[in-house]
Amino acid sequence: MVGPVALSRLQFALTTVVHIVFPVLTMGLAPFLVYFTWKSIRSTTPVYEQLRRFWAKVFGVGFVVGTVTGLVLEFEFGTNWATFSRVAGPVVGGPLAIEGMMAFFLEAVFLGVFLFGRERVGDRTYLASAVLVGLGSWLSATWILVANAWMQHPQGYRVVTRNGHRVIELVDPVAAYANSRFFWEFVHMQNASVLSVALLLAGVAAYQVWRGRRTKFWRTTLKIALVVMMVCAPLQVVHGDAYARHIVNTQPEKFAAMEGVWETARYVPEYIVAFPTHLSDILNPRTRELFGIAIPGGASWLASGGNPNAAITGLDQFQDVGTPPVALVFWSFRLMVSLGFWFVALAFWGGYRWWYDELFEDRLLHEALAASTVLGFVAVEVGWFVTEVGRQPWIIQGVMKTSDAVSPGLTAGEAWLSFVGFVGGYVLLFVLAVGVFWRILRAGPTPVEELSGWTAGGEATAGAEDQEAATDD
Repeated sequence: MVGPVALSRLQFALTTVVHIVFPVLTMGLAPFLVYFTWKSIRSTTPVYEQLRRFWAKVFGVGFVVGTVTGLVLEFEFGTNWATFSRVAGPVVGGPLAIEGMMAFFLEAVFLGVFLFGRERVGDRTYLASAVLVGLGSWLSATWILVANAWMQHPQGYRVVTRNGHRVIELVDPVAAYANSRFFWEFVHMQNASVLSVALLLAGVAAYQVWRGRRTKFWRTTLKIALVVMMVCAPLQVVHGDAYARHIVNTQPEKFAAMEGVWETARYVPEYIVAFPTHLSDILNPRTRELFGIAIPGGASWLASGGNPNAAITGLDQFQDVGTPPVALVFWSFRLMVSLGFWFVALAFWGGYRWWYDELFEDRLLHEALAASTVLGFVAVEVGWFVTEVGRQPWIIQGVMKTSDAVSPGLTAGEAWLSFVGFVGGYVLLFVLAVGVFWRILRAGPTPVEELSGWTAGGEATAGAEDQEAATDD
């Protein structure tokens, strides 16, 4: 029978897989909404007001579902991970509390103004509400990543015994909360969120153009999304390359799992595309038993920052403390990197067609963008697998193992009950949210003629010329 440790790990993983979609959606949408709001105030063209209203609906749904799944997720720290909460609470409790008090309430309060107050406040106040909503969503990620970065690379603490129990005590808040891992996680996660939403916007818009709905709304959406993609996609690759070297220095066993390095070796190849030569190798990948396209010395070059003959510490050096599930980390890393390069190619393919004024005529590009609509979120999910599964068997790297963090006295039966309840509820919420998103997308933007009373920058309601610009060409 599956024990409480395995069930608790699986439950937290599955519920996080569902939850993470919605913070990524809201964090990624936030900069777009600030831009749409600013343009709707300054422009006399109604398309930006349409963009603001349409994507604000998506943001609102994402915020509601993300809040529900996020708050419930925190209950798991009590139901399944009470020992972790007791031991690490003095360090991780602060960031999590600040996230709720400062970030969540900031976002929630001004979201009401942003969604329902356009006709009740002035332009400056309304623009401020958009900025503060976006700031709240990013601050929320900040404090979550502060806690996670400490768990990945703990600093500024000491382990003491209180009332017969081991407790992690915070001794240097700056070292703990501003450690080097936070920078890498924050930039990588936030850029990934913006890129994921840019792909979402581009995919939906390309599908509409492909279907012949070449309205100004969808053409503008596609152009804005492509601009963001051309900035964020290359940045993600460049930053990810540098991030990998930080992992080599702080979590060498994770990097060894990412590259499938079982014994310490030099001139280790980097497999861009890999296939197992035997079906059993899917669960036990070894670089010498893979068939694929590899860059000789590429993994060594990545680990060292330029030396293809550099040595990579193998997983055999960590057998005494345990190694992560290599297969899941190895294949997730391959998929994440492949998607990253696909996003770069897709962005510059679109930019190339735009340069030659063929953006709305390239049917193959539209199909590729439509097929990639949710791939940004897929990349975030597999990136999370690399980050979190690659840390195993540690819940706090080098300090506390996951098997020691489960609630004491938790039985298999209780773990099964918790697992079924949490997973069932999250799946139901996810299905309902997808259904609502689908209805919003099918309904499309608010028609110009229904933008009654809309004004831009104090100007009169959009006239016939502006209305014509927003209709089909």
